[in-house]
Amino acid sequence: MDAAYNVTSFVLVDNDPTLVQTMEEYLRRSNLLIAVAQTQAEAVENEKLKPDVIIANLDFMQENVTEFLRDLRNLGENPVIVIGSNRTESDIVLWLESGAHEYLNRPLSMRELLVRINSLVRLRFAQALKQRRKTRAGEWHFGGWELSLRTRQLRDPSGALVPLTRAEYALLIVFLEATQRPLSREYLQRATSIHAEILDRSVDVQILRLRRKLEVDERAPQLIRTVRGAGYVFTMPSRRVPSPPSP
Repeated sequence: MDAAYNVTSFVLVDNDPTLVQTMEEYLRRSNLLIAVAQTQAEAVENEKLKPDVIIANLDFMQENVTEFLRDLRNLGENPVIVIGSNRTESDIVLWLESGAHEYLNRPLSMRELLVRINSLVRLRFAQALKQRRKTRAGEWHFGGWELSLRTRQLRDPSGALVPLTRAEYALLIVFLEATQRPLSREYLQRATSIHAEILDRSVDVQILRLRRKLEVDERAPQLIRTVRGAGYVFTMPSRRVPSPPSP
């Protein structure tokens, strides 16, 4: 996968064991976290966990495909790639209008699939960055802590100011936007580079520094935990609080 971007997870909607195995083996070599949904209902439930990309094989679906795609679209803005065999132009157009972002024909090229995933994730990152620039005001609240997006100031539950470097602020923002979700080191490295120009590229070093400021005992961290084989997870629920409207 392109080194400039990393996808943390995706859901594969398919019941073809051969295709599932091929795709899992190929994409896991690119450090992707994969969940397989064998039914449309299961796919909708997985989507609530906010995977980065959804890949749906429409060849095996017996129920209303357009309704399924609309359900996914209504749950969120995560990119959806649909694959199929020998479909008509009208089918493909209908699926794209119903919520799919890309269509790939079978037999499927794994290399092309990775390129399409990369393209969608780059677009998603760019849109998220644009939105963040529009909404820099407001605060993040978590466990009594408050982080101001306008001043970039962090205050602990007692109200004391806790200074953050640009790298620590960028890392904390990424965690707060994906709280209680395991994030790979690659994802953290790429996502933090959107928020700030990070000179020290070692995510582990930045995690250590942030823990020193957030944890009661950095040797037994409770807020930022290590997930073996996956990366790190920010365990505390967070809440984005918008700024009050100007008088």
